[in-house]
Parts: sequence; structure tokens; C-alpha cells
Amino acid sequence: MPSERVSVSSKVMKGVKYSVMSLALSALGQTALAAERLYIFTENYPPYNASESGKGFAHSEDGITGICTDMVKAILARVDYDYVMKMRDWSYAYDWVQDRENHGLFCTARTDQREDQFQWVGPLASIKWTLFAAPDSDITLDSLEDARDLRIAGYKGDVMSGYLVDQGFNVVMGISGDVNARRLTLGQADLWVTDGLVGPLVAEEEHGITGLKSVLVFRETPMYLAFSTNTDPAIIADLQQALDEARSAGEIEKIVARYE
Repeated sequence: MPSERVSVSSKVMKGVKYSVMSLALSALGQTALAAERLYIFTENYPPYNASESGKGFAHSEDGITGICTDMVKAILARVDYDYVMKMRDWSYAYDWVQDRENHGLFCTARTDQREDQFQWVGPLASIKWTLFAAPDSDITLDSLEDARDLRIAGYKGDVMSGYLVDQGFNVVMGISGDVNARRLTLGQADLWVTDGLVGPLVAEEEHGITGLKSVLVFRETPMYLAFSTNTDPAIIADLQQALDEARSAGEIEKIVARYE
């Protein structure tokens, strides 16, 4: 009998040890999965990124569309990483993503000032830095320097606005760029700095304003999917490879064609 009790006790202990090991392995597996989840943010910046609801925020990828968004989705469809995609104000997203592992945002202009702040996947598309005036404005510019004494509407965290501030221009900053077309028509600003495609589209869709005058295109920069420097470089390499494959397969070209 004692030997039988020992045998039963031994089996019970083995079962307990097996359960503990299983739980530990399960926890490790969950940790690994969590480490492979990507958190990706964007802003309402049509036609590159836009919410299906027309609002300036969205809580999942199903509510976000646009040229860059569709490109990023094409990249993610080719890798095994789980991901969460949200739309928020750009200044919030830009600050939130930095220094957080597996956090990224798009479409982000890649500039010398930002080069070391992120890891880069791209290029996706490019933006034309454009100064717009109100439909009834008589402003003409031959160079950027001609705008030195004018009030320029911009917004916090925007690369174009930041550049003009650094150059000493008078930039009227807001939280987002959605209201800047209205600022032109109300006389609160003389010019609006934004992308050449974005300006007229936002002006019409948000405020019913048509006929904005493009008075100067002064720069063009490529846009990327940018990740925090804390993100594993192997993830960046996987995403870059996925983009390269999608471009070779003609997917990126087809996305652009859908919005032309």
C-alpha cells in the first residue's frame, strides 16, 4: 500500500509540474505574440489618409482609407504581425509613437531633422510643399522669401509648418490643418502651407471652399511609414521587404491609380 500511495502521489506531482510548465510556456507564447503586435497611427490627411466617417479620428483600420493607408495595408497583408491602426491628431500621434516599442505612424515626411528619430519603411508617396491663397486673393510669389512678411496658416507637428517656423516665417499654428482653408477666407491668414493635393480637397470637403490659388510649390519630399527607434530592426526589414514585393507585384501602382 505505501508503494501504491507513493506512485499515486508521484503521478499527481508530475501532473502539477506539467501544468505549471504548460502555463509558463503559454505565458511565454503570449509575451511573444504581444511583442509582435504593431501599433500604427495616422492622421486625417486626405487623399493620403482619410476616415470613412469623415471625422478626424478612427479606432480601427476598417474606418481608415486613402493612398498611404492602402499602401500600408498592402504591406501588412504580406507579413505575419498582428496590428492595431488608429487615426488621431497628428501632434498627439507623433509624440505618442516616439520611444514606444512597435509603434509607428504614416505618412511621415522623411527629412534630415527627423532621420534619427525613427526607423523608416518606404518610400510610399511624396508631398509637394505648397502655399495656397484664398480664391479672391491677389497674392503672387516668385520665391519663398516673398512670403516673409505674410501670415501663413499651419499646424503643430506638420513638417512643412515646422520648416517655415525654423526659417523665421510667421506661422499661425493650430492643432490640425482642417480649419486652415477657413482661416484664409476669414482673413486670419494670408497663405496656407499644405500638400498640393490635400489643400483643395480639404477646403472643399470640410468647408465647401473651391478655387484655392496655388501660389508657390517650394519643395517635395517622400513620405514613409516611420517606427520608433525602440522597435526591433528585424521588423523594419520585414516590412520593407513586404513593400518592395508589393511594388514589384504592381500593387502600389494600382493603389495610386485608384485615386487619380
